[in-house]
Amino acid sequence: MKEESKAPEGILCSLTHEWLLEGEEYSTIGITDIGIEQMGEIVLVDLPEVGSEFARGEVFGTIESIREASEIYMPVSGKVIEINEELINSPEIINEDCFYQGWLIKIQSDTIQDDAVDLLEYEDYKEEVE
Repeated sequence: MKEESKAPEGILCSLTHEWLLEGEEYSTIGITDIGIEQMGEIVLVDLPEVGSEFARGEVFGTIESIREASEIYMPVSGKVIEINEELINSPEIINEDCFYQGWLIKIQSDTIQDDAVDLLEYEDYKEEVE
């Protein structure tokens, strides 16, 4: 993991290693540095189609490393408005920069305030999982 890939201020994390950064127009979802560290070198990412809708806790994709394949869960309910197309041909971007260039999807959600109650601030998440 590159040193500049520090967690952005304000991200919320799930115990299954997804992160959420809420924005005004949309929210961005990705996999945390700790989750990526545990998986190892990422070789494949399977993301949903734009327009797909998912409830909090639903599987929206898979991520495969040289060690394992893992499902990716929605931290909040929402509609996918963009996927990170660069990851299709270059999934290793996630290993290099999981918080900025290696984001997975962008969503629109009306229920973030309610859905995010189980998510942890990054420092609290780190304490829980390390």
